[in-house]
Amino acid sequence: MRSSEGCRVVIVDDEQLIRQGIKHYMQWEQEGFQIVGEASNGQEALELIEKTKPHIVLTDIVMPIMDGEELTRIVKSKYPHIEIIILSSYGDFDYVRSTFQNGAVDYILKPKLDTESLLTVLKTAASQIPSLQGEKEESTVDVNIGHIIEKLISGYDTQYDENLILEVFPYSNFRLVAIDYRLIEEKSLEDISAINSEIEVLITSFAKDVKLEIFKIEEDVSVFLVNGSEDFLTLISELPPKILEHHSQLSILISETFTSFSQIWLKYNEVIKKMLQYRFYFPDTNIVIEKNLLKETPKIVSFNLDKFTNDFKHERFDLAFSYLDEHVTVLSSSFTTDIFEYKSFFGNVIFTISVLLSNLDFDVKSLENEKFSFFNKIDSAKTASGVVQQLQLFITKAKEVITTKKAHSGFSNFQLILDYIEEHYAEPLSLSDVANTFHFNPSYLSSYFATHNKEGFNEYLNKIRIEEAVKLLLNTTTPISEISGLVGYSDHSYFCKVFKKQKGLSPSQYRRNQKLK
Repeated sequence: MRSSEGCRVVIVDDEQLIRQGIKHYMQWEQEGFQIVGEASNGQEALELIEKTKPHIVLTDIVMPIMDGEELTRIVKSKYPHIEIIILSSYGDFDYVRSTFQNGAVDYILKPKLDTESLLTVLKTAASQIPSLQGEKEESTVDVNIGHIIEKLISGYDTQYDENLILEVFPYSNFRLVAIDYRLIEEKSLEDISAINSEIEVLITSFAKDVKLEIFKIEEDVSVFLVNGSEDFLTLISELPPKILEHHSQLSILISETFTSFSQIWLKYNEVIKKMLQYRFYFPDTNIVIEKNLLKETPKIVSFNLDKFTNDFKHERFDLAFSYLDEHVTVLSSSFTTDIFEYKSFFGNVIFTISVLLSNLDFDVKSLENEKFSFFNKIDSAKTASGVVQQLQLFITKAKEVITTKKAHSGFSNFQLILDYIEEHYAEPLSLSDVANTFHFNPSYLSSYFATHNKEGFNEYLNKIRIEEAVKLLLNTTTPISEISGLVGYSDHSYFCKVFKKQKGLSPSQYRRNQKLK
């Protein structure tokens, strides 16, 4: 595995289209450059620079949060070896001048940006970086391979030099070996890098006729592309036990042999990703071989939300929870279910239970307070069993609400609605808006309001708004035409009509009469 990376470049511009355009102006890797990240403002760029350690930063001048001028000053102060190239429009010359005073090496006018001018400026900047000199030819090969593989696994129709591939990978067979670190607690990037190096040495110790490339490092997952002779690849089954001797919490995922470099996309997306899902559902499996991967999974019947909801509405809670438990058991054995979809189901169930209990007048304050904590823990769970555990904890709390905290009058919920109206009266507010906020059906909220309050929703909202308007009329000199908008009325004439209906006078008459008293 080679260590040289070529000239690393970070692109900073608040317009995504500009960033995308720059990335596709040319075949960066063929020119000896590597885009290692992009940011939408200077603040994001500083965090990215700390992580990626680029040689060149290509930055816009005018950006929100932190502009290119301030970014240049900070970067040259902290990282004097990094070269800055400025992207500017015609009217930015004063800013460009300032960046040059702070150490920028060159600038490009955006309206004149093209492949030739961009490449010229980049090469000029790169020529001033001592660490890049003398390694250019080797680094170009390295960057080419890395970017070719990255584009292949991302699904791009990538053109590449077959001779370059043969130079780097001269043997006839390939395998992918993925190392899954997800279940190791309190690990650092340095820890992962050290284990990767250890595994690299271990793989190459099997035979001399082998080439390696770590072509994809996701969060907590490293993937080796292994190129070797047919004899060597039959021995790779000996690798996992040797790795697990020292790192028992790892999982090793090994694809079948493939003979064409272009098959990387298929093996990565159709095999390795499936294996990673498999380990999410079956975390005790430390070694996953493609040929041993289960071919059939349980047939999943869609969750019947109507049945679940109906049982809840009729307070048949035991039936509802029993049905949910049965569905979760089957769902958690289907490793082909996308992990995001799997977690989303549990989040939706927790949300639905909270809403249903609230609509039934149960005091769900404790559930609401902890709901997002459950969402976060489900999102960060590294195994299916970890997700199920969070649902079980939530259901335990929901059952406590059902058995010990059933509301008798519903007053506490209703008071929350009244408080909400008093806080948001100045905004465009409708019955549907409030219903959505409190997860009610609008028609249900309308009858609920009529049951618990002497006024209907609109009457109560108008009362609150007019009382606030009275305060403004008496205590300020704000024009009446502005007051209507300040208390939530977009139609001034309607405001006057409602005001006169409630107070018996128009707003202007009311203000005049109060001043005379």
